[in-house]
Parts: sequence; structure tokens; C-alpha cells
Amino acid sequence: MSLYCGIACRRKSSWCYRLLSTYVTKTRYLFELKEDDDACKKAQQTGTFYLFHSLAPLLQTSTNQYLAPRHSLSELERLLSKFGQDSQRLEDSVLIGCSEQHEAWFALDLGLNSSSSFGASLQKLEMETELQGSFIEMRKALFQLNAKDASLLSMAQALLRWHDAHQFCSRSGQPTKKNMAGSKRVCPSSKIIYYPQMAPVVITLVSDGTRCLLARQSSFPRGMYSALAGFCDIGESLEEAVRREVAEEVGLEVDKLQYSASQHWPFPNSSLMIGCHATVKPGQTEIHVNLRELEAAAWFSCEEVATALRRKGPYSQQENGTFPFWVPPKLAIAHQLIKEWVEKQTCSSLPV
Repeated sequence: MSLYCGIACRRKSSWCYRLLSTYVTKTRYLFELKEDDDACKKAQQTGTFYLFHSLAPLLQTSTNQYLAPRHSLSELERLLSKFGQDSQRLEDSVLIGCSEQHEAWFALDLGLNSSSSFGASLQKLEMETELQGSFIEMRKALFQLNAKDASLLSMAQALLRWHDAHQFCSRSGQPTKKNMAGSKRVCPSSKIIYYPQMAPVVITLVSDGTRCLLARQSSFPRGMYSALAGFCDIGESLEEAVRREVAEEVGLEVDKLQYSASQHWPFPNSSLMIGCHATVKPGQTEIHVNLRELEAAAWFSCEEVATALRRKGPYSQQENGTFPFWVPPKLAIAHQLIKEWVEKQTCSSLPV
């Protein structure tokens, strides 16, 4: 049986795939589409497409939530024809996943590479009417999407942005060519293969044992505080990056740190957020805010943070002359770090 299964798998037998878990079969199927342009093109025939315009996803509203509609190939071809775009535009799409039934999911940006920004804006409004939705800026939409759509659209936007920004080889200067799935670009001249990349970012919740340290940048919505975050430098380990960022931003020295989880983040240009908990050395709790990096930073008690977790921002109204203190929404890894910390404290019985 094992010998036969091995032979069958090499022949891409669906019978053999059924012996494997759903996750494995999906992963193997997506790998095949990334490596085989013909297979990927065939998958487009029965696949569905998420649409973007200038990196803003097409969304529809439903009960205080955004939904991301998908469109079949025939619907997309009709749309492209109506707006004077060639069906060859489909080659600009990127593969972002598939269903358990192996329906491939793609994303296509209808606004990138437009010859006229004025013409693009007119076409955008007409497309929104035709598609009965709106192209919403990702930062505005992300926290009003369900977890599945948020993850897929984040990946899609990151890939679409990367391909738009890497159309030429950095060595030869010649145009690079994208494969059908969008998993790489190849320079025909230098033969260099370019793969989409993410920038590693450490995001750290600092504690002194009974309080946690939260900070804000001037770009944050009013009242919102979050964990410390910063890009890893070349040559740094994760631990070194955490210690450096805490020292740089708030003037404290980390004593211990613990990894928590990671998350892809589409901003500013696709980041891998690496979440950590850190405690400072005993007696070192005086904050020295680096105003080049932060607007403010402060220690917060468990009760204050638990209350903030229950609030839903952003806020446009002041309370008693100030904006309420709140933390990033549930989808953000910063929220999860803060929630984990609260649950470990003596106030963990407080509902969050």
C-alpha cells in the first residue's frame, strides 16, 4: 500500500491526496499551482477573484461589517471588456489561497499601472457602481473584516504591492517577468529569481511585574496606546532587536523576554510582526521617551488595561476633556499580547 501510494502521489493522484489531511492536500495543490504556470492558468478557469483598485480592496457593507465579494472568471472578463481592458490583464493576478474543494482564489488590481490618474479615478467610480461595492483603503477596512477575509486581503495587497514595486531587476535593470501564481519574478537577462519578502518587526509588551508599558505615536488614532514595535536591524537576533527597541524608545533595559506569536501585517510594506513579552530589570521603571519615535509612553495598571480592552475605538468624542484610553482591536497582535498579560495578572478575573 505504501509503495503504491508513493507512486500515485508522484503522479498527482487525487486518490492518494484523499488519504492525506485537508491541510496537506490544500498545501500540495497550492504548491503545484505556484510551480506550474499551465496548472495555475487552468485553475483560473474555475477559480474566483478578489478585486482591488490601486491597492484598495473591493468591499460591500453588511450589518456594520465589511464583506469581500469574489467574482468568477466569466464575471471578471465581462467587467474587463466593459471598461476597455484586455483579458490579458488576468496575468497580473496573484494566487492567495484555495478552498477545501480546491477552488483557487486570486486577487487582481484593476487600478495599478493606469496611464492617467484622472482616468483611473473616473473608472474607479464607474466600477464601484457596476460591482455594487466600494474600494476601501485597507487601513480603514482591516478591523471591520472577519478574520478570514482580513488575512486573505492582507496577503493579496502585500503581493500586489510587491509586484508593482519590483518590475525591474536590480542588477541588470531589465524588466522582470512574473510567474502565473505571482509567487516570484524572474529576470530573463540575469536569471535572478526574486521572491516576495516581509520585513521582520518585533512588537513587545513590556512589564515591571504589576504594570505594563504602552506607548503611542502621533499617527495613532486619538486615545489609542499599543505595545512597543520596531524593525529588526541587519545582523540582529530577535532577542537583540527587542532589547535595542525598548532601550531606544523608552530608555529601559530588558531583563527577560518570551516569544508569544507572530502575525503578517500589510503595513507599511508587508511586515512579519513577532510578538514578545518582556520584563524590565528590577528598579528600572523610569521612562525616558524618545520623542523622535514616540509621542508618549506610560505604565498602566491591570485594571486600567482590562477596562481599555473592553472599549471599542476609535473615538471622535472626548470624555471629561480627554479622549478615552483604548488599545488596538482584536485582530491586531498587540491586542493579543495585552490580553495575555491581563489574564496572567491578579485582575485576570476581570472580563476582557
